Amino acid sequence: METDTQRRFAGLLRVVNRSKSDDLSSSEILIETRVEDLYVLNNYVPNIQHLPGVIELDVTDSFKIICRKLERMEKGINLTKP
Repeated sequence: METDTQRRFAGLLRVVNRSKSDDLSSSEILIETRVEDLYVLNNYVPNIQHLPGVIELDVTDSFKIICRKLERMEKGINLTKP
């Protein structure tokens, strides 16, 4: 964990396989990374080399993105303004 926000929300992290199958060679692979009401949904094609490692990296990156968003929300920054 790199930040206090990441440490605070690590216990709320949920990673859910939204695919129709648990088979990583299926045609539709959907992985949801969620912290409370915020989530990132990543989709993959089965022919990516080392797919499990790619998914783990994406989950980590998605968690960091969600934490940055939560930090901004806590600070009251309006993200709709440029």
